[in-house]
Amino acid sequence: MCQHRPPCPAATAADHTAARVVASHPEQGWYLLCNGVVIFDDTGELGPDGLATEPHRARPLSMAA
Repeated sequence: MCQHRPPCPAATAADHTAARVVASHPEQGWYLLCNGVVIFDDTGELGPDGLATEPHRARPLSMAA
């Protein structure tokens, strides 16, 4: 899917969110990456295979144990 050189990380790679944005809809809170991953402002993700990843925000330091 990616035509960049060097190619962007695959959707299954650990650094998949480093891929370039190909469609941006900040007013709706989502961005399509060239590897087919949709990322959301709440840190959730939707993979090209339809698999959803729940938001994974870090806890504030005040809540750390």
